[in-house]
Amino acid sequence: MEAKNKNLWVFIETEPDGTAKKAGLELLTPGKDLADRQNGALVAVVIGKSCDAAVKEATAHGADQVIVVDGSEYGTYSTDAYVTALTALVEKYGPNALLIGATRDGRDLAPRLAARLKTGCAADCTALDIDGDRIAWTRPVFSSTQLATILNNGSPQLGTVRTGIFKKSEPDYGRSAELIHEDIPAVEIRTQVMEFIASEGERIDLEGAEIIVAGGRGMGSAEGFDQLRELAGILGGTVGASRAAVDAGFIPLAHQVGQTGKTVGPKLYIACGISGAIQHLAGMTASDCIVAINKDPEAPIFRVADCGIVGNVKEVIPLLIEEVKRIKA
Repeated sequence: MEAKNKNLWVFIETEPDGTAKKAGLELLTPGKDLADRQNGALVAVVIGKSCDAAVKEATAHGADQVIVVDGSEYGTYSTDAYVTALTALVEKYGPNALLIGATRDGRDLAPRLAARLKTGCAADCTALDIDGDRIAWTRPVFSSTQLATILNNGSPQLGTVRTGIFKKSEPDYGRSAELIHEDIPAVEIRTQVMEFIASEGERIDLEGAEIIVAGGRGMGSAEGFDQLRELAGILGGTVGASRAAVDAGFIPLAHQVGQTGKTVGPKLYIACGISGAIQHLAGMTASDCIVAINKDPEAPIFRVADCGIVGNVKEVIPLLIEEVKRIKA
């Protein structure tokens, strides 16, 4: 299909309570820049149930227009329902491009939507730019050892963007946006969620954490992560890990940061006993401040660190814990 305008759309995922998820709000930042450079409008697409709060957030973070599909059938993510809704919206309004967060649901939604619309899909992108009249999508390739820039000849130009790469803009709750409500019955829902069963253990929100204390193989054992949990606890943060630590069985997969784990962008990232393999760096270099602790002064992690401590983590972490306790006291 042909684009009907230069507008750039950002898909805003919603929580069960109708608030906006972080991933979509982050994408409004590059979305605004790209839309302005192509003389188009920035449009937020909100799908969910009782999602007035998400509409308010999308407006505050820069959307010129908000298209809303609100209904009980959209309260829980369903591939069939959401693909049907977005397909109908795209065919009606004909945007130039659509950004979707590379979240669990976004990675499921985007390729199905691309197939339905007969367009391409650039996946897990880490940078966005303009090349002529098209979006230039940049993503890591070959185990994150190189970067590839992708140009999509289809319409709309569609891609997923890793979370934590871009920062949310400062909200302006005094601004307004054009609001459009669309009623799209989810007639093609072939599956129904009957029950939610919580996974065992603690709930990990790495992507939303402002402070992450992460450990690598250098922690030595699962017990070594007890120190990191204590440090994270007194800092009000969350514990992360490298793939090497997860593969060694020191900590569950839910804590993994990196190319095959979560992409994060906290205010503070403390890397403990992490060498700094490029696959791990791909998931955390968007952090505002990176503190690295490693006994090897040549460890690659120091190349991206704002502050480096050369030393044995098992000796340094207890000192940090005591110092933080002293300061807080």
